[in-house]
Amino acid sequence: MSEQNPLDLPEGDPFGPHNLPYGVFSPAGSATDSAPGSAPGSAPAADGHAAARGGRRVGVRLGSYVLDAGAAAAALGSPYVSLLDQPTLGPLLAAGRRTWSDVRRALTAWVTVPAHRDIVRPLLHPLSDVTLHLPFEVADYVDFYASEHHASNLGRMFRPDAPTPLTPNWKHLPIGYHGRSGTVVVSGTDVVRPTGQRKAPADPAPVFGPSVKLDIEAEVGFVVGAPSALGTPVPLADFREHVFGLCLLNDWSARDLQAWEYVPLGPFLGKSFATSVSAWITPLEALDAARVTPPERTEPLLPYLDDSAESVADEPGGYDLRITVSLNGHVISEPPFSTVYWTAAQQLAHMTVNGASLRTGDLYGSGTVSGPSPEQFGSLIELTWNGRDPLELPDGKRTFLEDGDVVTMTAWAPGPGGTRVGLGEVSGRIAPAGG
Repeated sequence: MSEQNPLDLPEGDPFGPHNLPYGVFSPAGSATDSAPGSAPGSAPAADGHAAARGGRRVGVRLGSYVLDAGAAAAALGSPYVSLLDQPTLGPLLAAGRRTWSDVRRALTAWVTVPAHRDIVRPLLHPLSDVTLHLPFEVADYVDFYASEHHASNLGRMFRPDAPTPLTPNWKHLPIGYHGRSGTVVVSGTDVVRPTGQRKAPADPAPVFGPSVKLDIEAEVGFVVGAPSALGTPVPLADFREHVFGLCLLNDWSARDLQAWEYVPLGPFLGKSFATSVSAWITPLEALDAARVTPPERTEPLLPYLDDSAESVADEPGGYDLRITVSLNGHVISEPPFSTVYWTAAQQLAHMTVNGASLRTGDLYGSGTVSGPSPEQFGSLIELTWNGRDPLELPDGKRTFLEDGDVVTMTAWAPGPGGTRVGLGEVSGRIAPAGG
């Protein structure tokens, strides 16, 4: 029996030519493949943002293989060699929307046109044999709070006597905070349980030690490519001129540290210890069939956030992403991204309306994605109602995360012609607190 050609994908493969997400990989046996903490298909725990390392290559996922995009560009005489024969996605991200589209068209041809098959086939590496890395250098990191269901749940939980679960500003602007880019890590990296101050309401004074309320937040991250000038806001209509693509994101959260520190300036140590992202960045063009209208606006919006205007009529803003969250292999939630109130375009507009500039590699998270029903909540604090109602799992009860727990997020979106577009998973294992 002849070996199956990796270019001949099974029907319905969510990582077919209609998808083609980008990542950075090291082939088996390269200098970075044996780095401490690395594993096939994942990444070293401490490789951080060092883009220019020997052996790293821009890759494009096709089924269960990774195409060496730079080698393919060189072999086929492509003008995009300088963008793809790189150890990071940075040069491609900075090239801008027209180039993103041109490169995507070229890649699609390379993996679909019969005349290219003999050239491209040897440049495909089995996904199980490679090491995946953080695909771009994170410039700035911002995280939002854009799901009305999530915000309402937390409001009911912590402000039960308030007339409404939402804060007065919530329907008027996308609330967010500026995070720590240096602790954004790629899927497969262990997450060390953070240590810090915590104080329960009945405690006379704070204590110091490992977090006992370590949580997840199922989110979607958006990756900025083209920068903007300082002092120049980015309008809603320019969203796709600047944002290259998206990925799954887990904003790990130490709820006990966060509760004690967040007044009056918001999240700090309860969030900054780790944020995990997928190794694969899905270009926005691959998700055109998944674009949907966001939830109905129940308060008038200021002009810079008003997405009902004719100038942004072709940009509905929402995305129909179906997320699945698993804990130790057991599905615990399926949050629908289509329910998120504030769109990524509105978040970008708000983030820059004061004149703040964008840089290539900026990353911003949607905030926890939660739907209206309990099985759609995107965090353990919601799923267990702050520990009151433990999850009953085959391997025991859970309120918050225990050492050794593995959290994995996967997702798909509707694609062209009834296909599915797969998003790269994001996974992390909880390691015990350090000394």
